[in-house]
Amino acid sequence: MEFLDVIVADVRRRLEERKEKVVLHDLRARPTPEGRPSFLQAMRRPGLSLIAEVKRASPSKGPLRPDLDVVKLVGQYQAAGAAAISVLTEEDHFRGSLDDLELTVAATSLPVLRKDFIVDEYQVHEARVYGASAVLLIAAILEHDELVALAGTAQRLGLDVLVEVHDEAELIRALAVEHAIIGLNNRDLRSFEVTLETTFRLISLVPPTAWL
Repeated sequence: MEFLDVIVADVRRRLEERKEKVVLHDLRARPTPEGRPSFLQAMRRPGLSLIAEVKRASPSKGPLRPDLDVVKLVGQYQAAGAAAISVLTEEDHFRGSLDDLELTVAATSLPVLRKDFIVDEYQVHEARVYGASAVLLIAAILEHDELVALAGTAQRLGLDVLVEVHDEAELIRALAVEHAIIGLNNRDLRSFEVTLETTFRLISLVPPTAWL
């Protein structure tokens, strides 16, 4: 199995554990926190819009900040001028959690992106319930119909959508998702190799109408 397959398998296992505790019907019924700022509008502000990240560990680098004080870090990010905050919530390989998402939302007035390997509507509702303004959808792990359906669910729930792509085929699929923000990932999630050439190659394929 490719490492990406291992991550997704672990995500699905954890997802089933959470579904046993709270069924989708009950999760859907939970209220949406008020006052969520717009992730899309934050990306559209003049100048450079930096998304600062809450990340405890990496599959390639191991533990980064295992004793991370989320509230303190988020406050530093906001004071330094970040436009938005991204929170890794995947548990096994990035050591994140929905608790980190909840702490971040409570600690900042900035829009917050749930960054995870989202494969199911349930995870989109979790993002809404925990106060995220946007969700990450990774084209590499989703069939096109799944990508469109999950994006549609997120947008109906008032969440912005960031679609991550790494190659031309994924970019074409992402551009077909209405109102999505396109993210170019220089890291190949299948091999974890990084090259900046990915951005230089793909950016010329993004039509002017797709720029924020």
